[in-house]
Amino acid sequence: MSDQINPFTYVRTRRRTISLFAMVGGAVLDFMAAAGECGRLLGAVWRAMRSGHLRHDIMITQLYHLGFLSLPVVVVTGMSMGMVLAVQTYGTLHRFGADVMCGPMITYSMVSQIGPSMTALLVAGRAGSNIAAELGTMKVTEQIDALRVMGTDPVSYLVAPRVFAITVLMPVLGALAAIVGVYAGAWLCIDVWHVDAGGYWAQARKFMHPWDTLMGLAKCPFFGCIIGLIACRQGMKTLGGATGVGESCTRAVVQSSLMVLVLNFLLTLISNELWHLLFD
Repeated sequence: MSDQINPFTYVRTRRRTISLFAMVGGAVLDFMAAAGECGRLLGAVWRAMRSGHLRHDIMITQLYHLGFLSLPVVVVTGMSMGMVLAVQTYGTLHRFGADVMCGPMITYSMVSQIGPSMTALLVAGRAGSNIAAELGTMKVTEQIDALRVMGTDPVSYLVAPRVFAITVLMPVLGALAAIVGVYAGAWLCIDVWHVDAGGYWAQARKFMHPWDTLMGLAKCPFFGCIIGLIACRQGMKTLGGATGVGESCTRAVVQSSLMVLVLNFLLTLISNELWHLLFD
């Protein structure tokens, strides 16, 4: 009897297929709903900024917490990424006697890709979780409801300063990480492995176009805006006490990190198309 084939096995496969489609469809609908909520939140932030209702003291506090306190992490990350790139590029190019080409490889990678994207991922982990936890705690302790009762708009009082601060700070942090990474990689190549300094920097200037620097920095405000919106959205919809705050922090970090990676791909694709359109 054990060797007989069950004639109704297809029913189980069909159920699995239906559940898979339901899961994918549910994920798509959840994404569209989240995108719509972030869009409405962005519109509310823009209206609050245009109306001039932003509190300057809250803005300065957010610039300090989200920007200044992130500097050590950004510097260390930029330095480590630059040195890792130097190790990888030098180990490959040294075999072909093209040591000086480490300059453009490290510089281009740090300025256009690794500096902005790695900084955004770090900011998503540090600042995004901070925003989600702070707003989530205020939500579960009914402080946000108290603001509404007093006639204060929570978006203009809580969300707009955080989104604006992280959007403004991202280009600064991304540029800092890129600069530190470029000079850390150059130090390792020139001072440790004795690559010709003149050839190193000459090749870096030759192959680096101002467009690459501009596009690398232009990505950063988009990264900062999406991180701030996702973190604020998760914090404002927190439910369930301390457990809900932890879940909101986790979702904020994961979703903002994934969106940074997707957005980095899309913006890189757009910048390459614009390059071909303007300079080819």
